[in-house]
Amino acid sequence: MGWIILIGILVIVVLWYVLTYNNFVNLRNRAENGWAQIDVQLKRRYDLIPNLVNTVKGYAAHEKEIFEKLADLRARAMGAQSVKDVGETNNQITEALKTVFAIAENYPDLKANQNFLSLQEELTNTENKIAFARQFYNDVVMQYNAAQQRIPASIVANMMGLTQKEYYPVDEGERGPVNVQF
Repeated sequence: MGWIILIGILVIVVLWYVLTYNNFVNLRNRAENGWAQIDVQLKRRYDLIPNLVNTVKGYAAHEKEIFEKLADLRARAMGAQSVKDVGETNNQITEALKTVFAIAENYPDLKANQNFLSLQEELTNTENKIAFARQFYNDVVMQYNAAQQRIPASIVANMMGLTQKEYYPVDEGERGPVNVQF
């Protein structure tokens, strides 16, 4: 009778280990998929930036500084390795793009240019997709990190050598209150 109880406990422990291990694999893969989705949208954004800059340059050639800054940020973002670096450089790109669109406000012919309008719309769509992908990634990272910290699953996480994943950082400017003026 004692052997049956011991075998039963052993089967339960093995099943728990397998289920916990598979849960971590699933969460890790979902986090990696979330990051890949962000990467796809960022690549799309990087491809749109030179077209936008070239279109705006034709109208505002003397605004050279912002175009150089945007090109530098794009190169830095494409070479960034960590989640933190990718997030921070892309937040800076967002700010630079806002400046480019503000510059466009000074050039009525540019604002009416169909190519510019098309690029502006594509960038807006891409920004929305990046925001959605970032939210998905951060949600999965939260689940992944929380699962690693829970007892007794933390034992399996330590056996697998898992480490906490970084969240995609939010632009500091987005944390502040929104100023609405009428």
